[in-house]
Formats: sequence, C-alpha cells, structure tokens
Amino acid sequence: MVEIFKTLSDQSRIRIISLLMYDDMCVCEIEAVLKFTQSNASRHLIELKRTGILDSYKKAQWTYYKANQAFIQENKELWEYILKKSKELPTYEKDYAEYKKIREKNICNKNN
Repeated sequence: MVEIFKTLSDQSRIRIISLLMYDDMCVCEIEAVLKFTQSNASRHLIELKRTGILDSYKKAQWTYYKANQAFIQENKELWEYILKKSKELPTYEKDYAEYKKIREKNICNKNN
C-alpha cells in the first residue's frame, strides 16, 4: 500500500492516469500530450507499471499503456477517487484538450 501511495504522490503520474481513463495510449502520445521527454515519460510509466497501477502491451514497435484491470478491481474506491480528483488538477483541461488533438492526429499510425 505504501508503494502505491508513493507512486501516486507525483502530479505527473496522476496526469498520466487521467489520460488513460479514456483509452489506451502509446508512449509517443503520452509524451506529446504532456510535453514530456521520452526519458521522463518512461520513468513515470515504469513506476506506474511497477506498482501495478498500469499495464502495457506491444503493438508492432510501439508500447501502449492502459489501466490495470486487476488494480482497479482490488482498489475500486481508490481508483474512483483518483479519477474524480484528477479532473480538479490545474492542468486537466489543457491536458484533455491536447489529448483530443493528439488522438485526432493518430500519430502512432503515421509512424507505420
């Protein structure tokens, strides 16, 4: 439990989770939306996956991240709280607008 709360104590990680509540995302999409460098995004994603909050899968050469369904089942109230409160972050509206733009561009498929 302590590791989960340590992981969730970082605003960047909450921003990532708030994006992934809509759909799975490729690392390049997360980087583009949040204006993260590849190393910064990877560091946060690895930590979220290490604690079981996120899961990942490969599609061609790209890695996609998604909410871990087992984590959601085991921590339903915590997950609902995170989703509700993440919308109150000062960055949420801007992140969501950028998310919609990036999804429309379909940047991962353009790299095929």
